[in-house]
Amino acid sequence: LRRIFGKVELTVRSWAKRGRRGTERHWRELVVMYFSVCVCVFFCPVNTETESAVVNVTYGTKDQARQAITKLNGHQMESYCLTVTYIPDEQAAQPGQEMGRRGFSSRGPSQQGSGGSAPVKQPFDIPLRILVPTQFVGAIIGKEGATIRNITKQTQSKIDVHRKENAGAAEKPISIHSTAEGSSAACKMILEIMQQEAQATKTAEEVPLKILAHNNFVGRLIGKEGRNLKKVEQDTETKITISPLQDLTLYNPERTITVKGSIEACCKAEEDIMKKVREAYENDIAAMNLQANLIPGLNLNALGLFPPTSATVPPPPVGVASATPYEQETVHVFIPAQAVGAIIGKKGQHIKQLSRFAGASIKIAPAESPDTKQRMVIITGPPEAQFKAQGRIYGKLKEENFFGPKEEVKLETHIKVAASAAGRVIGKGGKTVNELQNLSSAEVVVPRDQVPDENDQVVVKIIGHFYASQLAQRKIRDILAQVKQQQQKLQSSQSQPRRK
Repeated sequence: LRRIFGKVELTVRSWAKRGRRGTERHWRELVVMYFSVCVCVFFCPVNTETESAVVNVTYGTKDQARQAITKLNGHQMESYCLTVTYIPDEQAAQPGQEMGRRGFSSRGPSQQGSGGSAPVKQPFDIPLRILVPTQFVGAIIGKEGATIRNITKQTQSKIDVHRKENAGAAEKPISIHSTAEGSSAACKMILEIMQQEAQATKTAEEVPLKILAHNNFVGRLIGKEGRNLKKVEQDTETKITISPLQDLTLYNPERTITVKGSIEACCKAEEDIMKKVREAYENDIAAMNLQANLIPGLNLNALGLFPPTSATVPPPPVGVASATPYEQETVHVFIPAQAVGAIIGKKGQHIKQLSRFAGASIKIAPAESPDTKQRMVIITGPPEAQFKAQGRIYGKLKEENFFGPKEEVKLETHIKVAASAAGRVIGKGGKTVNELQNLSSAEVVVPRDQVPDENDQVVVKIIGHFYASQLAQRKIRDILAQVKQQQQKLQSSQSQPRRK
């Protein structure tokens, strides 16, 4: 158990009969009563197996935190026993740091920063996740949890062994929450335990380190033409492989990074790999915060574009995308002509994998002329597939450096709408399209002099970064859905026979 400077972490264990109604609410009320002088109380999820829960308590001064330990450690209240631990963190001595593990509370990133002081840059809460052979889990936990507690104490980490996930699987995930240094130290201790067990049982000569990383970060870890990954291999004298993209599913967006080498070499590689992953996560969260809260028609959690640890992902949607998840849409995305090879991949592997991952049909239209500067990517699929496919294309262009490091990826996207509905998109005096542009920060153009095609459709152009484009697309689809619904109601009323 650990907490940063000025805080204590308290474990509440219940002796009440399991399943007692109101237990969680009851101990919450009692704990709040006992911490009336604290600055903040943060409740972690209840462990239903052990009838215990962890509470992070922030005090205004170190003295108040020390007094809490003295008065409350081992204290009993009704059917509950309290265990309080306080371990200073030298890195947390700066004022204005947020409560919670590594700078986050459970409700999202810090909103601190007042007066004239500059905001303190917060670290991002992304755990180190590793896969371990199931036969070694018992040794890692130890008798009555002694070994895992020792690792936790020595490395000042919170370690979750997900024993119940994937029943019968050959490997189990372990999540390590700590600083980068603490996570690496815990990882090394776990590797040493596995190596000892492997030698004792003669099950394997070498136990590789397997790191789980969200697919959204792996491209940047690999780097253009694999340069980043090759450098890590060379610097650490390890052999690194990454599981194929086709192994991913909507509910399992993580890829397995297998590192082979000595324990010291594997640990050095882990540090380099996770540094890249954390940097990618930090950049994505910063970009996502600009627009994510404005996208009501998308379920970012279900789409698998961000890790489940991200506290800033918006809640599930209540928009059109969620209401009609299987409705097919066709979108034309224009990319730089020189980027076609990167999107297609060697022998078409990347575009095939992307198509399977997104659940969409993805085709690249032929070039209109030899010197064309843009190529059209045709994406057909339901809203969630559109989001995943387009998001990955934006990300690929950034990863492959088709846009500068400080340059925002902005692409032109075309969607076709019925000519009869174009007026609704524009609105009276252009009111609707202007509101749409202000809301999404995307440029939306509906050419007034357009001649409808053979299907009596016209093109709406959307230009902007990924989240701006997505918001504009969803709002336009929302308008089209309303028009369609009104037309269906009108047709239904006209087809009904009149009563005599």
